[in-house]
Amino acid sequence: MNIIVSVKQVPNTTQVRINPETNTLIREGVECIINPFDMYAVEEGVLLKEKLGGKVTVISMGPPQAEAALKEAISLGCDEAILLTDRLFAGSDTWATSYVLSQAVKKIGDFSIIICGKQASDGDTAQVGPGISMHLGIPQVTYVKKVEKITKETARVERMTEEGFEIIETPLPCLFTVVKEINRPRLPSLKGKMKAKKAEIIKWGAEDLGCDFDKIGLDGSPTRVVKIFTPPPRKNGVILKGVTSEIVDKLASELKNEF
Repeated sequence: MNIIVSVKQVPNTTQVRINPETNTLIREGVECIINPFDMYAVEEGVLLKEKLGGKVTVISMGPPQAEAALKEAISLGCDEAILLTDRLFAGSDTWATSYVLSQAVKKIGDFSIIICGKQASDGDTAQVGPGISMHLGIPQVTYVKKVEKITKETARVERMTEEGFEIIETPLPCLFTVVKEINRPRLPSLKGKMKAKKAEIIKWGAEDLGCDFDKIGLDGSPTRVVKIFTPPPRKNGVILKGVTSEIVDKLASELKNEF
């Protein structure tokens, strides 16, 4: 069974800085790591390979320095890594990003399952995984907390919901986005580190993928960030005490004065 895992390199900090001219993240001088949710995707891909056979191919779209994230994924048990890097990809929103990733999946060809983390820590949109499945026209199951059974044709999984979980069976090929409850990511072994050190990362650009240039980059993105600002600090609240009827009258008066 051939599995594709999509990962993203993100800043390892909560102090994210924004370029005021482009409204994009400033990554220079900031330590970057594999998106934490993607670590669970990598682990699940490797676990499925160990159980069912096949191979795990990890892909990422980003600048050249994202090669470090892919090598880390190889040290954790992935077999092959592909970096999608091209200046033409710069400024892509989630729709354009998922389009590029789907083009890479098409170029890879033979796969049964795509696994993504549920969302990225820098964007928090949870849109790229579902976007990939949409571009490919394959089923998706989001917020997967457990893979129960996989055959040559179907997969049965538990999907987390706000009320509990659902058990869903889907035909293959399909895409999962996974939550942290699904497993516990391993640490790289010495053998894995040596393999990653020697690994050659495949690099594909827009032409290699056969991308429609009108669907990538800032100009090909249907959404864009037009303004970024820090919300004003909240005002101090008012504590109301007394019997219920008095509190209701005081609350109504406070709301009236506020608006």
